[in-house]
Parts: sequence; structure tokens; C-alpha cells
Amino acid sequence: MTTQQKLGTIWVFFVINFKRLFRDKTALFFTFAFPLIFLLVFGFANKNTGATFHVALLNQSQTTSARQTVGAIKNGKVLKVDTGVAIMSQAQQKMKRGQLDATIVLPEDFGAIKNGIPSGQAQVIYTQNGAQAGSAVQSILQAQFARVNAGLVANKTPFVANAVQSNEKSLSHFDYAFAGVLGFTILGSGIFGPINIFPELKKQGILRRLHTTPLRVWQYFLSIMLGNAVIGLMSLALMYVVALKLFNLHIAGNILELIVFLVFSLLLILGIGLAIGGWAKNERQAAPLANIVVFPMMFLSGTFFPRFGFPEWLQNLTNFFPLTPVIDGARLITTEGLHLTQIGSQLAIMGVWIVVVYIIAFRVFRWE
Repeated sequence: MTTQQKLGTIWVFFVINFKRLFRDKTALFFTFAFPLIFLLVFGFANKNTGATFHVALLNQSQTTSARQTVGAIKNGKVLKVDTGVAIMSQAQQKMKRGQLDATIVLPEDFGAIKNGIPSGQAQVIYTQNGAQAGSAVQSILQAQFARVNAGLVANKTPFVANAVQSNEKSLSHFDYAFAGVLGFTILGSGIFGPINIFPELKKQGILRRLHTTPLRVWQYFLSIMLGNAVIGLMSLALMYVVALKLFNLHIAGNILELIVFLVFSLLLILGIGLAIGGWAKNERQAAPLANIVVFPMMFLSGTFFPRFGFPEWLQNLTNFFPLTPVIDGARLITTEGLHLTQIGSQLAIMGVWIVVVYIIAFRVFRWE
């Protein structure tokens, strides 16, 4: 078989695999719709980054200061007052259920005039499980009272802290999370594609018949790789457009370098999918093994949770997961504007993994 014939064979199977995807509604959902759902969830979750606390407000005082305090709390944006709570027993019940973070009580003597100045002590009540939120509510309320106190009592402040705004723009929470969503998309496209295709083809006897032809494993793998790389890039491009239009995505690095890095990442993760799908005889073998591989990487490689919150030993271990350099590299390009020449450690780990996973994929591949 000449080189031209070999390339022609690869192209034919590339077209076949490409068309097969667009006839498979399940594959279309997990390739395009499922990652897009995660993108929308992350996007809308981070669109409003301001923290809010749900509280009950029980005013037992009849003073003018108490009424003014109630109005100030209700008009604020941080504390959301549940107007349906009128007595303490209702507030306690909702706090037990987690429907309220805390309860603010203004006692009867709140706002009473003492030495010509209105004064009072508000109570912030919270449960043991809500200690962190209760402390935050107390700090917010204390800051509000501090502004009122400044207008009533002269207070000297020898030491002050001034805030200065720099001229540089910072990235949003969504900009930082976008690299993790990219990693999740690559993981789904690279692994779940082959493990869905290969067992089905083996079940139908198609691979057994292909084995009787001059087709070689490397030709078939290359056609699968090219098809999944194109489809994966289409999915990533769709996510990029949606993120750009809906969430004002800002990428600090070079787009072309990011595309090159993502193609390299797709080839790495696809090798894992080829190894699992090529080895498994049927879906019952492929699905459990895929889950064993996917879930640790999904939750420990920085996809959804930052790795700096892990214990040091776990951080050191996850440094060598195949997906970790993918997410770290994408994040360094998108958020810090680094070039490919500056993420050599990530590329080196990915290069080693590519060699390992494709050696395994070729050795364990079965035509039936």
C-alpha cells in the first residue's frame, strides 16, 4: 500500500467516524450540550460574586433609631431579610433547616436615649453549624453601626488604612474558572467518545471485519484521533463563543497558543479513551473502568476545586495526574498570559503521558 493509499484510508475512516457522531444523539449531547450546561452553571454562579446572607429581623423596640436601623438593614444588598418571620420560634425553625443564616434581634431598649445619645445592643443569633455565617453577619452589622456611631460621637483615629485603586484590570471569578471547564470538556470529549464507539463496533462485529482488511491499527487510531480532535475543538469553540457573549470572558494570553495547547491536550486525553475503549469488549467493561479513571481526575486535578486547598501530599500526588497539567497550562495561558515556552513543566508531563498512554493503547487494543 502506497503512502497516498494509506492517507486515503485514514481520510475515509475520519469521515466515517465524523459522520457517525452527528448521527448519535447521545454522543452529541455529551460532546456539546453537557459541557455547555456546566459552563452556564459556572457562569451564572460567578456572575454575581457578592456574598449575601439570609436573616430574620425581629424588632422589639418602638424607638425612632430602631425603625431607622430596620430600614437600613432592609435596604442593604448584603443582608436579605425574610419578611415572613415574625417571632423567634419561626426564626429558630428556619435556622435549623438551613433556610436562614442568622437572626437579628433589636431588644426593647434598643435606641433608648442615654446621656443625650441613642444607644443599644443588637443581638445576632445563629446555630452551631452557622457560626461562620453568623460571625459574618455580626461584622456586617457592626460596620453599619460604626458609620452611625461616627455621626453621634467624636472619635479620634490615629491609625487609618486608605484604599488605593490600581490602573490595571483584574480577571473575574469566571475567567479563572473557565480553564477548569475547558479541562472538563476535554476530559469528556477524549474519553467518553472512544468508550462509546469501540464497544458498539465490537458488538456489531464491524471491527472484526475491518481486521481482515489491510487496515492497520495506527491508521484506524489516527483517523479516530483526527475526528475527535476536530469535534473537540468545535465543542471548545462553542463554549468560547458562549462565554464571550454571555459572561464577557477575558483571556489574557494568545488565542493561537491556547488552541495549540488544547489540541495537544485533546490528543493526550484521547489516548486514555482509546486505551479503555480498545481494551473493553463491551459497555459493561468500559463504563466502570472509565469512571475509575475519570472521577479522580475530575475532582482532584483542579477542574472544579482549586488544588491549593488540598493537603500538601495530595497536591504533590495530583501534580502527575494526566489532567492536572492540562488545566494548569490552560489556566496559565488564559489568566496569566504565559506563552507555550513558559509552561515547559506542564508540556513535559503531558508529553510523557502521551507516550505512555499510546503505548498502552496499542498494546491492549482488541479487534473483537
